[in-house]
Amino acid sequence: MLAPARSQVLPARTVTPATAASVLVATRLQPGRDDANQTTAAPSQFSCSAPPELSRLNYPLPHAARRLANGGPLVIVAIGSSSTAGAGASSPATSYPSRLAVELQERLPGRDITVINRGVNGEESEQMLARFPTNVIAAHPDLVLWQVGTNSVLRDHPLKPHSAVLHEGIDELKAAGADVVLIDMQFAPRVIAKPETPGMEDQIALTAKQESVDLFRRFELMRNWHEVQHIPFDVFVAPDALHMNDWSYGCVAKLLAAGIVEAATRPLTAAAARSAQ
Repeated sequence: MLAPARSQVLPARTVTPATAASVLVATRLQPGRDDANQTTAAPSQFSCSAPPELSRLNYPLPHAARRLANGGPLVIVAIGSSSTAGAGASSPATSYPSRLAVELQERLPGRDITVINRGVNGEESEQMLARFPTNVIAAHPDLVLWQVGTNSVLRDHPLKPHSAVLHEGIDELKAAGADVVLIDMQFAPRVIAKPETPGMEDQIALTAKQESVDLFRRFELMRNWHEVQHIPFDVFVAPDALHMNDWSYGCVAKLLAAGIVEAATRPLTAAAARSAQ
């Protein structure tokens, strides 16, 4: 049996009193290692699946691709709020960034992969942006996964300032030499009940298109689970009707890992042609 992945819990960088209890988890997988002790099992009657268009990334990931091509270590930073930090998960090991590290190692055996969790409970985009220099750019990531939108909607904040923050943040990440994937809101009862939700989803998608960065469509993925695959909310949403749980974090990580690997290993000619469309 392969040795389990090593996890390191880093001191939390608190921004407001509401985030003081959150932790930052860095999961590092060394070449040839697996995480057999941290699997996330779904109920037997449900499987983790989605239409290809909901997991595929439209744009290539050139910085990650170059790192993989030259055999160097791949560094990924996941920044966001509670659904990045892992609220609703049974342990830090079952958050989506921790599971993503495991899934990537399975698809890229022998690679040195680090996924750093910079999620902080309760944050909105402008608070995340303020942490970029020390919590994201300082790690010299090849890829940044930026989860946004939910807390702004839950607090009924106007959409326009959020859009400006997204553009500013993406520009900073590009200037730092990182690929960017935006991750939108979760399809959960407390989110879909808010009237601002459709507008926020449209804004995130439009920003990704305007900036030519990838969008992992978590909202539509989870909608597909519920409305097409008829999976009950309690299978993939925590009892608070807001956060994800071990099953959904694990499934998102699995599908996101597949999208990242495909985009980072896509033939450049094909990638360029699709991006130009």
